[in-house]
Formats: sequence, structure tokens, C-alpha cells
Amino acid sequence: MRKSTYLARTLLISSLVCASQAQSEVPSAEMLANTCVGCHGAQGNSAGPAIPSIAGMGAEYFVQSMEEFQSGERPNSIMTRIAKGYSDEEIAAMSTYFAEQVYEPATQESDDAMASNGAKLHDKYCEKCHANAGTDAEDESGYLSGQWGPYLQYSLTDFIAGDREMSKKMRIKVEKLLEDHGEEATQDLIQFYATGATEAKQ
Repeated sequence: MRKSTYLARTLLISSLVCASQAQSEVPSAEMLANTCVGCHGAQGNSAGPAIPSIAGMGAEYFVQSMEEFQSGERPNSIMTRIAKGYSDEEIAAMSTYFAEQVYEPATQESDDAMASNGAKLHDKYCEKCHANAGTDAEDESGYLSGQWGPYLQYSLTDFIAGDREMSKKMRIKVEKLLEDHGEEATQDLIQFYATGATEAKQ
């Protein structure tokens, strides 16, 4: 075999091996998602009250949330650092993975009277955006029904305090809610969503 031919074949084989290794080193969507399990739970169903479940979250909202964490638009001391470690392609892969997982509402204590009043408040102030009693994964906040109460409390507090930006529609509705019923009414809303919004409406 001529030396030049041997060298060419050797280089070709080496390049194919390297390409194969590089491809195998690209994490799968499930492998990427497994990095979230420590906080968000298996398949994205959180076991901790301060951390939301992300199973079943709409892919578009997942990507939007990660981009907001990356830019600092959505403040969070942990997620703003974590989100910056992922590429656009990796975030897209994770968004698809979590969108395909089955969402499991958190099991938590409830106050039936507060949840019942919260259902009425939801119908008046929130239903137009958070359709089907907060069970629509494709709305602008993902699932509300069955999320952990403390997480919902922290999020709403951040919105009201101005630490997290509200959309124009949300700001108008929240300001009207507070004007009509006071800040204590937010506790009824949280009870409604946290304890299973569809059940509370029955």
C-alpha cells in the first residue's frame, strides 16, 4: 500500500472515530433533565414546598423561563446561575422532555373555606389568563393547580413587591384584586390553586 494512501485512510478512520465519540458525548434530553431532579423531583414532580413541579410544563414556557433566568429578568439566586450553564439546544431538549412528563399535583393540607372563596376570586380576576382553573400547562405561568402553596406564595409576593415583572394584564388584575379585597385575599387564591383548583370549584 502506498504511504500516502495509508495515511489518508488513517486520517479518515481517526476523524470518524472522533466524530462518533463527540456525538456520544452530547447529553440526551433525559440526561440533561436528570440534573434537575435534585430540586424539581423525579420526572419534574417536586417533593419540596418551595420548589415548583415542572412536569408537563409547556415547552414554550419552559424555554421562556430559562431565558429569563439567564438574562436576570427573572431573579432567583440559584436558577440564574444554573440556567447560564445550558445552551439553547440543551434547553430546547429539556423543554420537550418535561412537556412529555405526567404532572402530579402536590398533596398538601387545605382550608376548604379559603379555597372556596379563592375559586370565586379566580373566576373574577384570573380565569381569562389562567384558563381551566389554572390547569392549563400552556398558559403564561404553566400549571397553577396543585403547585406547592409556599412556592405560589413566594412567587406572588415577588410580583406584588415588584421584584418580578408582571405583564400589563396581570398588573391590572392584581391591583384590582388588592383594591377590592386586600392582600389577605391572595391567601384564598393560593389555597384554591395549591389544593387542587378543579376540586375546589366543585
